[in-house]
Amino acid sequence: MDISNYLGINNDPSILEKQIELAKKDKEDEALKEVCRQFESIFLSMMLKQMRRTVPDGGLIEKSLGTEIFEEMYIDELSEEATKNDSLGIAKMLYEQFTKGYVSW
Repeated sequence: MDISNYLGINNDPSILEKQIELAKKDKEDEALKEVCRQFESIFLSMMLKQMRRTVPDGGLIEKSLGTEIFEEMYIDELSEEATKNDSLGIAKMLYEQFTKGYVSW
């Protein structure tokens, strides 16, 4: 029994090379999707931080450095979680632009 027939190789190295190229392309696509999602997360984080700066500090208790650091970390984590589900759609639009060749590398 020849195992190469089971694998669909049929002793033709060009088929294996094509499968390897497709696997590389799939990995590159996944990496591109992840980079686009990370960009969306950074964009959302920057936007939320700027929006937060427009709200005047007030109240009886002054904010400490620890509170400010916690709020920034919270916004970073919030934006990271929000982009996992294509919430804004920016990552999807970027990915489509890169894959269609509208943006050159």
